[in-house]
This record gives sequence, C-alpha cells and structure tokens, in this order.
Amino acid sequence: MLAQYVYPSKSGLFRIVRHGRQWRVLCDEHEMGRHETAEAALIAIRMDCPQARLPGELAEWRYIPELALAHSRVSSEGTRWRLAG
Repeated sequence: MLAQYVYPSKSGLFRIVRHGRQWRVLCDEHEMGRHETAEAALIAIRMDCPQARLPGELAEWRYIPELALAHSRVSSEGTRWRLAG
C-alpha cells in the first residue's frame, strides 16, 4: 500500500496518494490530478470540489503510512487452511 491521506465525504472518498515523486488526487476511483506535494494536491482538490467541504489541513485527514498493511499480505504460495475434521 502506498502512503496516502484519506477523507470520506458525502461526495465520495477522497484520497491523496503518493505515487513516485508525485501525489495523485482521487475521488473514489477517479483520478483528478497529480501534484508535486501533498499540500499542493490538497489545495487543488479543495478548489475543484468546494461542495465536499474538505478540511484545509492535512493533519485533519487520516494518514495511512506506506506498507501499513504489509503484514497482512498473503504469501506467493497462498494460505492453506486445515479443515476441521
């Protein structure tokens, strides 16, 4: 999982996702733009979607660090479950 900021609103789930050196702005699964910094992405999304009433500070968004769920990934061999017998 990539590092990202997440904020749910009535207009959809907004995400600012680190993508290499840039930050992608997404509403649900729709990409709305790419920016050099997370702060620039936040400014752009607030200007594009004022009806969503998004917070103006990234500290008010939920931050999910990179590889936050790496421990829950299934190995390449898969998981084998024993059947109760």
